[in-house]
Amino acid sequence: MNVLKRCVFGISLLSLAAISVQCKNDKKMDEATVSSDKKAAVTIEKSEYGTTAKGEKVDSYKLKNQNGMEVDIITFGGRITDLKVPNKEGVSENVVIGFNSLAQYEKENPFFGALIGRYGNRIAKGKFSLDGKEYQLAINNAPNALHGGPQGYFNVVWKADETKSGDTATLKLSYLSKDMEEGYPGNLKVFVTYTLTNDNQLEVLYEATTDKKTVVNLTQHSYFNLSGDFTKTILDHELTLNADKLVPVDATLIPTGKLDDVANTPFDFRKPKLIGKDIAVKNEQLERGKGYDHCWVLNNPEKGKTIIAKVYHAASGRVMEMTTDEPGVQFYSGNFLDGTLSMPNGGTFAHRTGLCLETEHYPDSPNQKNFPTTVLNPGENYKTKTTFKFSVIK
Repeated sequence: MNVLKRCVFGISLLSLAAISVQCKNDKKMDEATVSSDKKAAVTIEKSEYGTTAKGEKVDSYKLKNQNGMEVDIITFGGRITDLKVPNKEGVSENVVIGFNSLAQYEKENPFFGALIGRYGNRIAKGKFSLDGKEYQLAINNAPNALHGGPQGYFNVVWKADETKSGDTATLKLSYLSKDMEEGYPGNLKVFVTYTLTNDNQLEVLYEATTDKKTVVNLTQHSYFNLSGDFTKTILDHELTLNADKLVPVDATLIPTGKLDDVANTPFDFRKPKLIGKDIAVKNEQLERGKGYDHCWVLNNPEKGKTIIAKVYHAASGRVMEMTTDEPGVQFYSGNFLDGTLSMPNGGTFAHRTGLCLETEHYPDSPNQKNFPTTVLNPGENYKTKTTFKFSVIK
């Protein structure tokens, strides 16, 4: 009997030990899961940014992942004010042009980091017609209308809603563009959603509805310099554009109506090419734009999946790849940056210290019958998405 008791007692001790080990293992697994979830988390933080001259409160939102990427967005103009990504050494630096005060953004500037609407790019003489009725827009880029007018979406305060879920953080901005604001018909409800993922991807989703027939062409106007050093130009950046054709322009930068092949021209970026390689060659289109300031017609068989643009900076190792479902992209090489605007840490933004890649419909589409339409009717949903993916080559 004593032997039996000792056996039972021994078995009990072994069972308790096994249970104890299993509990410890389960605890370790739970801790590992929590640690993994914590590592995967993308955060979003709200802070006060300032007050406009009109007395409107402006907030700033910081979206941050665990891989060294941070995006700061303010509700004034939905502007990206700071975008940090790692270089090949793992050092995160800001790669977009921006200011450090609301007052600077309120003054006239080249749309740094801003959301653009109701119509991105130029409309000839600020006029277009819908169903036989002519509309006159504000002329803010004589003799044309540019980027929605002097009080476009870049110059208003947007409402903001934030959400976060594991490996993504989302900031949804909204704005009601009222009927005849800046000369455009229809009350347009606009939503722009910024989403940061944990794989260094920033998605920009544009949505809109209207109660009256109108035209819409929304885009994002950040100036990139992947070096992280805004005392340097972007001429040493290597650019690839998946586009066989260009939208040529007249002397006022309005499309001629034709689409030109890029082959054997300075506009051929179908293979990686330094931006500075051909920018100064003798060419009528380059002279009209004072460099690159044109819309490329995208080869985009799998819209939203095909990489339509790639920028690579060898010294930093940074790479930016873009996808979109838009038919075009405006590549602007910062030709009108002239050293008059102050950088946050001293100095000024000089000629060609930033580049823009604005996904969009073609300029002046409301007046060009052969271009894809930008008309939005009541009951229709405007929806388009552009994605910026950052990585490094070591």
